Amino acid sequence: MSTQIPPQVQNQIAQLQQVQQQAQSLSIQRSQMETLQKESELALEELEKLPDDAVIYRTVGDLQIRSEKQETISKLKEKIETLSLRVQSISRQEERISKRFTQLQEQIQQSMGQQAQ
Repeated sequence: MSTQIPPQVQNQIAQLQQVQQQAQSLSIQRSQMETLQKESELALEELEKLPDDAVIYRTVGDLQIRSEKQETISKLKEKIETLSLRVQSISRQEERISKRFTQLQEQIQQSMGQQAQ
């Protein structure tokens, strides 16, 4: 039995490592988006508790500007929807990456099994 790994298997292992890194990156992105979404939902809940004539400021870039309650609510809802869509998109990407990871693992195991024979 040879202990040297064939080039094809080495290539598959490199691909597996890349897929694993992509999966980790996507997981981090999804977590960040979910955190932003949760923060925005909490801000919306608090904002809706305020009276309609409350003085509200929202951040635009480096500035804090005065804003109407309804306008701010509208913008927050839009932000929450956008984040929700992004989380869904990332989750679908994670599923595809997970399937690819499993396929590569199986291919490597088959290749190594054939080499051992």
